[in-house]
Formats: sequence, C-alpha cells, structure tokens
Amino acid sequence: MENFDPLGVHTGDSIVVAPSQTLSNREYFKLRSTALKVIRHIGIVGECNIQYALDPKTERYCIIEVNARLSRSSALASKATGYPLAYVAAKLSLGQDLVSIRNSVTGTTTACFEPSLDYCVVKMPRWDMRKFQRVDTRLGSGMKSVGEVMAIGRSFEEALQKAVRMVRPGSRGLEGFELQQALIGDEREAPNDDLAKRLRVPTDQRLFAVQAAFERGVPLETVHDLTRIDRWFLSKMRRIARLRAAMEGMSDVGDLDLRALRKVKQAGFSDDQVAHYTNCLPDRARRHRLSLNLRPVVKQIDTLGAEFPACTNYLYMTYHGDQSDVEPEDRGVMVLGCGAYCIGSSVEFDWSAVSCVRQCRASGYRAVVVNYNPETVSTDYDVSDRLYFEELSLERVLDIYEQACTGVSCYLGTAAL
Repeated sequence: MENFDPLGVHTGDSIVVAPSQTLSNREYFKLRSTALKVIRHIGIVGECNIQYALDPKTERYCIIEVNARLSRSSALASKATGYPLAYVAAKLSLGQDLVSIRNSVTGTTTACFEPSLDYCVVKMPRWDMRKFQRVDTRLGSGMKSVGEVMAIGRSFEEALQKAVRMVRPGSRGLEGFELQQALIGDEREAPNDDLAKRLRVPTDQRLFAVQAAFERGVPLETVHDLTRIDRWFLSKMRRIARLRAAMEGMSDVGDLDLRALRKVKQAGFSDDQVAHYTNCLPDRARRHRLSLNLRPVVKQIDTLGAEFPACTNYLYMTYHGDQSDVEPEDRGVMVLGCGAYCIGSSVEFDWSAVSCVRQCRASGYRAVVVNYNPETVSTDYDVSDRLYFEELSLERVLDIYEQACTGVSCYLGTAAL
C-alpha cells in the first residue's frame, strides 16, 4: 500500500492507495525483499507490517516502523486484498505452515499464494476536529483521525470520488473546498484564504484545496512543488477537474451521449454531480443515464488477478465493465451498515448491523450488507451472504436493489436505529 501524502503525515491521517501506483518494479521488489529479511531476522511468526519512507529520486529508503502485530493497517490490508491475515496468523501460531493453510476467502488457493489485485482501493481517514474549539487542524506525525473508509474501483479517480462521498455523507464528490465550506459552515474554510498556504501546510482539508487549485487552472507542477504529492496522483485529480469543466459548459444533461457519460461515470462522478454541473435535478440525470442503458456492473474482489477462478462474496460496483461477475439470487434483506466511525458513533452501531444480519439469516433470509468501514465486523467475509463495499448513497443503494439484488424485499438502515 502507498500513502497519498508525502513523509511527515501519519499514515492514519493520509489517504492510502492499494496496490502501490507510483513505485517502479525495481523499487517494489527492493522493499519487498527488505521486508522478508527483516521478519526473518526478528523471527516473526504470524502477521507483521512494515512502513517505509522512500526517496523516489535516489531510491534511498528508511524503515519507519515494524509492527509485529495486527493493527488498523492490517485490517485495511486484509479487506483490501481479500487475504484473511488474522485467520492465517492464528493458524501459523498453532504450528501450521502456509502451504497447508487454505485461503478461507478464495477457497481455491493456499495461504502462500500472494494476492494480485485487478482493482484499486482508496482508504480515506475521517476527522471530527470541528466538534471542538481551538483545534489545530494541521496534520503531522501524531494521528488525529477517528475513523476511515475504504472505496473500491477500477480506476483511481473512481475510487477516490467514492471515498470522498463515503467520508463526508451529503457531498457530491471531489470538489474544491468552496463546496466543503458551504456544507460545514466553517468560516475558517472561506475561499478567499491564501490557496498557496493551504497547499503547503497539510490539513484535513488539503485534498479539497488541491482540487480547488486545479479547478482554478493552477499548473500541476506548481501544485506538486507546494504539496510534494506525487505527480501521478495529481494528474488524476486534474483530470477530474477537467471533466467537471467540460460538463459545466453544457446546457443540459441530454448533451452527454453514451460515450461521454460513460467516461464521466468511470471517473467516479455521481448522478448528483452530473445533475449539478448540467443544471438539472438528480432524478433527471439518473433517468437520462438509464435511458442510455448505462448501469454499473457488479465485480468480485478478485485477489487472484484472474489467474485462478475466484468465488468470493466481496463485491463492488463499477462502470469499468460490461458484465457482472455474480447473478441475482433468492430474495433477501439488504442491511445498511454504520459507515465510518466518528465521535459519538462507533462500534455499537456495527453491532446493530451484525445483529440484524444474524437474525435475518436465522429467519431464513439472505443477508446483503452494504458498508464501507474496514474496521467493522459487518465487512468480514463470512458474516453475510453478500457484502458490497459501497457507498451508502441513494444512487448506489438503488443500483444494488435494481440490478445486483433483484428480488430483495426491503432494506434496513441500521445506523438510524
């Protein structure tokens, strides 16, 4: 996994991308071989994660920390790759070896099979800083986030925009901080503040400042010099800004033909965003999309990289594809999870979701979970009959209901309980 932010921001406060996008093959295998040497030298049996700092210009690297235990990063890695780290670590501690341990998620490979991903995962932290007065919003080596979300897509842009909507319910997607300021009503986020300072100093709002810079036409090299964020990530954000600008020049959503609308949806734009930029209502944008027969497909988290047949109930939806990996099954109940943890809302809401799932299955119904918090039990692979790592928006719940879960009788918002 790779941090979006440069060294200096705690990994718990940084966007994390899996698999690594900016490492060369040489850099990747250098860090991989170093990890094997470290755990063999220390004599670790079980689970371990290592954090590096790498200079992309010189390939000089340092080991920041070695965690010979399960951590929050381990839960993210396990659910991002479909590799049951805790299960395998427990079996290893009992004396079994990787060759004899079966991967309980895939069911077709042993635990010595390395995950190979054909999708992109974006972890985004959630802060609750504005619930307190006189809080320093600058990010550093001390973690300040209280929760996180995990978004899955076939492109970085798609996963990133999903993650923004997950971490801040009610937002349309990745937009400049002017919109975010309007949502939270905080004078500290006024758009006339110095943009260069917002780019230079990492805060919980810098992602939106970077997007605002691209929306205002600031060159990519200027943004890179101020933020030190890798150019690859910045180029993807600039593409989102350019697609927004192209839509804002249209008079109606009907000006978007199938090819153009597909490109927009593959970049993670929601129907709300499309409607807002083309001056129409969200329902009108959705009806136009459906009239073009443009619907997301359901994909499995294929940890085998298509080398072997995958059969998992880890699912996500994307516009990069023409055919779903799974077919609708019997009638069931859709259970909406609690979303990201925040101050005042934590594991007790996930307990409600899991209790609902268990009761549904005990009553003879199939349980379909929709959630995006990798720290929860409800997103474990064996809790429900089908698990959608997806946003809890009206658009996506309707997509699952109408297309991927034909025959579902109802859906329950356990977070509202």
